[in-house]
Amino acid sequence: MKTNENRTFSQLKVGDEAQLTRLCTVDDLYAFASASGDHNPLHLASYDGDGDGRPEAVAPALWPAGLVAAVLGNILPGAGTQTRRADLSFHIPVLAGDELTAFVSVLEKRQDGDLRCAAEVRRVGDNALILSGEVQVTPPTHHMEFDSIEVPGLIVQRHRHFDALLEKARPLDPMPTAVVAPEEPNSLGGALLGQSNSIITPILIGDPDKIAAAAAKLGADLSGIEIVAAHSHETAAHRAVDLVAEGRAQTLMKGHLHTDVLLHAVLRREKGLRTGRRLSHVFVMDVPGMSRPIMVTDAAVNIAPDLETKADIVQNAIHLAHSIGIETPKVGVLSAVETINPHMPSSVDAALLSKMAERGQITGGLVDGPLAMDNAVDLNAARTKGITSAVAGAADILVAPNIEAGNMVAKQLTYISHAEAAGIVVGAAAPIILTSRADDDASRLASCAVAALHAYASKGKIHD
Repeated sequence: MKTNENRTFSQLKVGDEAQLTRLCTVDDLYAFASASGDHNPLHLASYDGDGDGRPEAVAPALWPAGLVAAVLGNILPGAGTQTRRADLSFHIPVLAGDELTAFVSVLEKRQDGDLRCAAEVRRVGDNALILSGEVQVTPPTHHMEFDSIEVPGLIVQRHRHFDALLEKARPLDPMPTAVVAPEEPNSLGGALLGQSNSIITPILIGDPDKIAAAAAKLGADLSGIEIVAAHSHETAAHRAVDLVAEGRAQTLMKGHLHTDVLLHAVLRREKGLRTGRRLSHVFVMDVPGMSRPIMVTDAAVNIAPDLETKADIVQNAIHLAHSIGIETPKVGVLSAVETINPHMPSSVDAALLSKMAERGQITGGLVDGPLAMDNAVDLNAARTKGITSAVAGAADILVAPNIEAGNMVAKQLTYISHAEAAGIVVGAAAPIILTSRADDDASRLASCAVAALHAYASKGKIHD
């Protein structure tokens, strides 16, 4: 444990110096905006703040100045220092991704007990001068030592993984998507949102009068959008599957109808969308603070899957992970424990799935189980339990033992951990966008992007 100590006026001399290096991240800029109230879009990576057509993520001038304050408060003079005056010049802007070093040196010990210090901030790499000037501070009056200084951890509720998926999907041609029964504002709005972001080209299938009424509530213009009349949900579902079978649509999107009605049409024997694998649902989740997206399966289709169905669930999720850019997905098969217990069927199934992957019956990813939730996603938890595994603590995909567990995991991440969730059904000849009325715009748009990427990847049109 590192011990930090400050220095009083009598312990300091002219020429004493200290420095600190820090990387400026996008999340730092969001945290600064939240703490300071400065919401200038120039400083936020999601916005084009100066109208030049690209987002800037320029750090506010006080961000590098804050590094000078960190040197003064942490190192020289250290704890107890109070800043009295600052005369700083800012030379070139700091961008997210820049690594900076702040330098402070003592210029004068004043008769009033204050210090006059020189301050500089330079960019690591090219040594470019970011900031220069002088700071007057009152040093601490008591010498103190601290083993550690702890502050509460902060998680920026930004969904950067979904931002990356959208950036990956936007250059592709909009995916023709059969939208089944978009007969109320939420379901129609999701389709139109995907269209406005150039992710999908919707074909609306349902009751034309109800679709028009939903559009009127949204204030939306449906000019130029194909509408296929169907006056029952069963008819709409079958006509949507027909469009996919004919090659006119590449994805399906659930509107205002029961999931069972849509899946019944998907699984019909003549001109259906069967592939030989069971259908399964996957949530792709962007959890703030996580370094990677987390996939949860199955939380919506298979109620109590047997081993054979679980093998299909795992394989479907691996294929989807490939589509969104995860080259070798790590699959954690969940149970309540990380050891095999014959009285706990989920632990036995998890071990068998792991062995099936070893023998090539499941391909394209690393599969391990049983793993409890903590040691599937947290490396420290896995180490504490003594688990040695390429998957433990680093799982990309979480395979739940049944629909109740999967649903609970997904909703906990959404409502407690503030995750956004993109939901699609995979295992059919076309991905099925499955959103709920509770989903917000970010989830609906991400679901469209994930489905489009999966459809393109399945046809070999995306090469990473």
